[in-house]
Amino acid sequence: MAWNEPGNNDNDPWNPDKNRNNGAGRPDGGREKDADNDPWGRKPAGGKDQSPPDLDEAFRKLMDMLGVKKSRKSGGSNGGDSGMSGKFGGSLIAIILLALLALWAATGVYQVDQQERGVVLRLGKYHSTVMPGLHWNPPMIDSVSKVNVTKVRSHDHKALMLTVDDAIVEVGVSVQYSVQDPKDFLINVRNPEESLAQITESALRHVVGSSEMDQILTQGRELLAEEVKVRIQDYSTAYGTGVLISKVNVENTQAPTQVQEAFDDVIKAKEDELRVRNEAESYANGIIPEARGRAQRIREEAEAYRSEIVARASGQADRFDRLYREYTKAPDVTRRRLYIETMETVYKDVNKVVVDTEGGNNMMYLPLDQLMKQRAESSTGTGSMSSGNIGALTDQVLDEIRKRQSATIRREGRN
Repeated sequence: MAWNEPGNNDNDPWNPDKNRNNGAGRPDGGREKDADNDPWGRKPAGGKDQSPPDLDEAFRKLMDMLGVKKSRKSGGSNGGDSGMSGKFGGSLIAIILLALLALWAATGVYQVDQQERGVVLRLGKYHSTVMPGLHWNPPMIDSVSKVNVTKVRSHDHKALMLTVDDAIVEVGVSVQYSVQDPKDFLINVRNPEESLAQITESALRHVVGSSEMDQILTQGRELLAEEVKVRIQDYSTAYGTGVLISKVNVENTQAPTQVQEAFDDVIKAKEDELRVRNEAESYANGIIPEARGRAQRIREEAEAYRSEIVARASGQADRFDRLYREYTKAPDVTRRRLYIETMETVYKDVNKVVVDTEGGNNMMYLPLDQLMKQRAESSTGTGSMSSGNIGALTDQVLDEIRKRQSATIRREGRN
């Protein structure tokens, strides 16, 4: 029987009055003070009760705070305590379940960054692809994998390969790519990076195997990179890797290490050949226009000379026709005029003239240079003689010749 059950109040440690009445059977006959029967060793102060609070009352208040009412059914206090405890246990379990549910729902909240996409798998099967932002998915039912779709990734590959002309070359390339389809990148292939490495190997061997060694080692590297890029993208699309190839760079193309020196000599010889060819083309580009210019100048000079000769001949023919017409009108005058003009032409560049007189043995010397100099000094000072001055000089020379001939004839007549 419990200490607080009805009918057992005599043993209530919280009621000293009850215990005091039971002291008749003790040796002291119950003559001890009430304070001696206090199990806590406390004495009443001022006659007031200093016992601890009632546990039933405290438990009842707790149940009221939790919203559990005590059962009023008949059957004693044991039945009421049992019903109250059952309802309290059920409410506590409900609270715990609600807390666990809230915790489970809170773990399903996640955020996708701006450069990422979220691939949702529901019970292991693809469900959807979520965009950047705050999202919620039921935990332990959905799994979310975030994929960066803006990051430019890189894959380097280097290997020895055989060209179409049976030469071995070492080729190294760098493939730059990004994720185009997050679903295919995560689901279609088990290891996208390994798949890309194998695709690069296949595409590079195909392109190198269909090219010559000289093209790969010299000026064919850009074309090689473009063809490899196209093939890698085609293979990646066919396999569904979900990647987008942005660029392929040919890092180096060289011969194997064992024959590298010989290949370097060959490359230098080809570079020298190319340099000499460029120099020859540059020289030809400088000489050919110059030769064409000279040929054009000679052609134009010949054309000018032809025009000059034709014009001069036409002028002389016209002059001859006019002289002939004048000669038919006055032969003597025309003949003398022609003679004077001819002598003028002959003596124009002669400094000295020796004249043989008729009927004599003396030679006459005419200092034409001195006469012309004096005539030029007496002219307008221009230093040139006109046709009128030359005609006057000719008349003077003829007069001088006549005077000397007359003097010679007179001397011979005296003798």
